[in-house]
Amino acid sequence: MQERGGQQDVIRTGLADSIWTDLYHHTLTASWSEFIGWSVLLYLSTNLVFALLYRITSANITGVPDHNLLDLFFFSVQTLSTVGYGVMAPVGRVANTIVSVEALGGMMINALATGAVFARFSRPRARIIFSRQAVISSENNTPALCIRIANCRKSMVLSLDVELALSRLVMGENSHPVRRFIPMTLLQSHVPVLRFAFVLAHVIDEQSPLYGRTASELETDEAEIVVTVTGTDEATGQGVLARTAYSFDRVLHDHRFVDIIDVRPDGGLAVDYARFHDIEQETARQS
Repeated sequence: MQERGGQQDVIRTGLADSIWTDLYHHTLTASWSEFIGWSVLLYLSTNLVFALLYRITSANITGVPDHNLLDLFFFSVQTLSTVGYGVMAPVGRVANTIVSVEALGGMMINALATGAVFARFSRPRARIIFSRQAVISSENNTPALCIRIANCRKSMVLSLDVELALSRLVMGENSHPVRRFIPMTLLQSHVPVLRFAFVLAHVIDEQSPLYGRTASELETDEAEIVVTVTGTDEATGQGVLARTAYSFDRVLHDHRFVDIIDVRPDGGLAVDYARFHDIEQETARQS
């Protein structure tokens, strides 16, 4: 199993990842295409198994005198979904026993499927985007690391808290590599209301873990900047969480973000998200 990190792919070994031991989590984290694909496959397979079971046991089903497999499949669909149109019906103990088992399984499958679909739709998702690159600008001769975030929803994100940390891979005891997280102080780590966009700024002074460090040193430590954002969606009242990481090949010096908020002629505001990731050199703007 691989996860995408800031600079490299991390390969996990020696870790069992059985879908049955954490089925609910896999159901929520799978993509919609995977979720629908596996659901259709399970649905067809279940009905096919019961159709074969009806045929193998020669269960007496009215309306299916020759035990046609396709007709038995459709009968299984009606039984599993508890529809029962009345055209096909079980007769005898064998047929009714299999139908009873399938009807019980159908009720459980329908309940679990309904819960899984509802959980996927109701799961809180933060539509908070991060700039593709971080920049280091030097306004007032003070260098600062800046990252832009934005809320893509019409509803506001309330009580937004941001954590910024420098992640470094260093050698610990017995020369074993250890990942260290060093907090990076922000000029404003708490944003009461995130309506449009906001620029996070970390001043690179003597207290900063970036102070005096060269790009080669940071590259040797496989360093990256980790950003974690938590808040509350105003419309739903649910907590939202977003995160990202920047390797230092995505950090540009002497650049700044272009403005994306303009004032309309009627006095209102216009936010151009098409320019959200755009940056420019400071010298070009100052000239």
